[in-house]
Amino acid sequence: MADTTAAAERMALALAQGGLQKATARVMAAFLFADTESVTATELTEQLGVSSGSVSGAIKMLSTVGLIERVPAPGSRREHYRLREGAWATLMSTQNGLVQSMFAAADEGMAAAGKDSLAARRLAEMRDFYGFMFRELPALVDRWRAGRSAGPGADA
Repeated sequence: MADTTAAAERMALALAQGGLQKATARVMAAFLFADTESVTATELTEQLGVSSGSVSGAIKMLSTVGLIERVPAPGSRREHYRLREGAWATLMSTQNGLVQSMFAAADEGMAAAGKDSLAARRLAEMRDFYGFMFRELPALVDRWRAGRSAGPGADA
């Protein structure tokens, strides 16, 4: 078994530079480099040396955006999680709960601010962007999946 600790920490750094909180980035990297199909929050806490609260928050965030999922673990009393199959496509699809929430929040904010307000104009751009993404991303994700099923290198 290879020691992937340094590579996982570099991945976490890249994810943090991309906008994830440091603890969430480290948890995501731990999922990417896990030697097992699933892990528990306790295992992540011990492996990363972070608080259980940090791990819990990271799991919630990563679940919300569709990157990880809870899985059954017969005989275990703990909740088990794994990197979701097709996680990256899910992240960029309309299944992403966070993206859906952003769209809804922008729409609700526009109603609250009043249609002629400066806030409503700003929020309209946000809502319109997410609306565009909802319309366009499914076809893009479908093309990516078709390329993946065609074989290695087909999606390049």
